[in-house]
Amino acid sequence: MTTLLTAVRTLLRLAHRTDPRRLYVSAALLLVGLLATPAVALLLRAFTDSALDGATGTAAWLAAGIAAALVLELSMGHFAHLFYFELGEQQETALRQEVLDVSNGTHGLEHLDSPEFADTLTLVREDLPRTRASMEAVLQLCGLALQAVLTTVILATVNPWLALLPLAAVPPVLVADRAQAVLDRAKERSAEPTRLSRHLLALATSDHSVPEIRLSGAESELMHHQARAWQRSTDLLRRAALHAAALRASGQLLFALAYGGGLWLVVRQALDGSVDAGDVILVITLAVQVSVQVASALGLLAMLQGAGRTFERLDRLRAWSAEEPAPSGPAPVPARLEQGIRLENVSFRYPGSDRDVLTGVDLTLPAGATVALVGENGAGKSTLVKLLCGMYRPTTGRVLVDGVDLRDLDPAAWAARIAPLFQDFARLELPLRENVGVGRLSALDDDGALRDAITAARADRVLDRVPGGLDGLLGKGYGDGTELSGGQWQLLGLARCLVREDPLLMLLDEPASALDAAAEHALFERFTDAADRARSDSGSLTLFISHRFSTVRSADLIVVLEKGAVREQGGHDGLLAARGLYAELFELQARAYQ
Repeated sequence: MTTLLTAVRTLLRLAHRTDPRRLYVSAALLLVGLLATPAVALLLRAFTDSALDGATGTAAWLAAGIAAALVLELSMGHFAHLFYFELGEQQETALRQEVLDVSNGTHGLEHLDSPEFADTLTLVREDLPRTRASMEAVLQLCGLALQAVLTTVILATVNPWLALLPLAAVPPVLVADRAQAVLDRAKERSAEPTRLSRHLLALATSDHSVPEIRLSGAESELMHHQARAWQRSTDLLRRAALHAAALRASGQLLFALAYGGGLWLVVRQALDGSVDAGDVILVITLAVQVSVQVASALGLLAMLQGAGRTFERLDRLRAWSAEEPAPSGPAPVPARLEQGIRLENVSFRYPGSDRDVLTGVDLTLPAGATVALVGENGAGKSTLVKLLCGMYRPTTGRVLVDGVDLRDLDPAAWAARIAPLFQDFARLELPLRENVGVGRLSALDDDGALRDAITAARADRVLDRVPGGLDGLLGKGYGDGTELSGGQWQLLGLARCLVREDPLLMLLDEPASALDAAAEHALFERFTDAADRARSDSGSLTLFISHRFSTVRSADLIVVLEKGAVREQGGHDGLLAARGLYAELFELQARAYQ
């Protein structure tokens, strides 16, 4: 019942916020149509009695009234549908926007690392289209409740005992609630195999993964695992559906038996002469109407309970993605970096994990310096970068920017002063203007700024190749756009990075891991040119991660991470002389090139 109330309250509040005029008009039209239904039963009773008494004139007028009531019943529902259907579409759009907001509307990423968050998000996205019809369900359910009250009053005029018949609808409602709970539990248990099945299907059909899968001959094995995951999901849902159907059938059987008894009681009264033939017609008509109403109500209740579950899951997503309260009067982000960034006893653990990825990190990154992070895979390099970006908050310890805790800075203002190029850079299949301009939204219509960034990234050839220039479409996913190579997409990622204004932190997180040494050197050369300008303008700190020591050796400061802790730090020559982990890794790579 709580879930049902959640659905009704959420839908009415959302409808009133979205389009109150459509809400009230559709409710009024639907109410007129629903009230016409019991009126048909009353008119049929009067028509039957008039016809049997030979009052043909009265019977004719009553027949016309019955026809008018039926027309109202059908037409008002149709006109109401035109309004609440559009309202439902508007509500679905608003809910989809909210799902986008809770998934991506925060600066932190902790919630995205939770499997429980991913499963809940999968269920919400799957069930969201079903909420489109939920507003109709709310209005019709309210109308059916009013119909039930009128029906009870009318039945009581024939026989007071018949007023108890609407109570026969209570068991089917309770049983339907139980059946919906069975289905909801099955959906939650099936979320993980459903997500796995879809992931495997995407791998088997994506142009990025298909070549490797086919050459390795893994198609059949991949699809076998996909089929098993899908079978697990469908088995869970099928068993739950059968169980729920059996429960609902038992509830409706109780309702049918109760109304059968009511009809038998009225027929006996008619045989005894205590009621007229019109009363019998009235009760039979109402019995048919109530039977249809109960069946409709059970379907509507199931729909609303499903919508309520979706809204409850959406509330859980909101709680997961809720950011810490912003500090009152956040400290301003410095116009120029004077001291640098200091990590004090920083540890970090991903949600749901029992192991720290970073442990007790004490590290000073001086303003204006070029810093290289070195370490084996899993050492915590990318996690440290994300902490510096404010995407994660340390589990313990502090990150200080010119002596101010990063938690106390405005997250959006700090993010605007970071120029990143990550290993998994985004391939935005959008017009070229938007692909680069998303790095600084205020520059979307500034052709000069966009062209300067493209030139700085040495991506002029990409611009020349795209028909339409800045307004040309990239990729084939959403139109007949220009296909780019991996290196060309990477150049546009660098242009997005370089379009930022006055960055305080420039990041390069292994974006060139798939390039050869010459191509990587060229990429770093472009990046360091921009970093030199940023260092002069705003004291920018440049931080990069690379496995190629020919690039790392030029850094002012090299930080070596091992198992989430700082193992060594210093310059290239000093670290080689120390004969520690850095020297070991450097010499191991140098031997590979001999």
